[in-house]
Amino acid sequence: MTNSRKREGLNMNRKWKKMIWIAPLAIIAIPVFIAIGGEIVLHLWNWLLPPLFGWRQITFWQALGLLALCRILFGGLGGHGSGRPNFRRRMDERCDHMTPEEREQFRQRMRERFGFGPSTSETKEH
Repeated sequence: MTNSRKREGLNMNRKWKKMIWIAPLAIIAIPVFIAIGGEIVLHLWNWLLPPLFGWRQITFWQALGLLALCRILFGGLGGHGSGRPNFRRRMDERCDHMTPEEREQFRQRMRERFGFGPSTSETKEH
């Protein structure tokens, strides 16, 4: 066996030794972090919302459900966030191919659609 193969074997053994420690640690750490997050949501909710708005206090399981719901709605499910940077990049690519007139028409349609009122160029004309 050559020296490089021996080193490869040693590196593989080290990786497996690390995995033997990391896997059980992860199995323990993930539920602990979930429980801590649920407790934080529970205490924040029960501390702030009943006195401020008169809402009921929640249980740990409701807090965990609220945490999961917020993660789905606002945090996404993957490690790459909600995909908004990708949306921004695609919109920039589309706008690069538009003429200034097309770009202004697009902006106007978006303002009308989402209720932001007339564009600044229209207010100058009137």
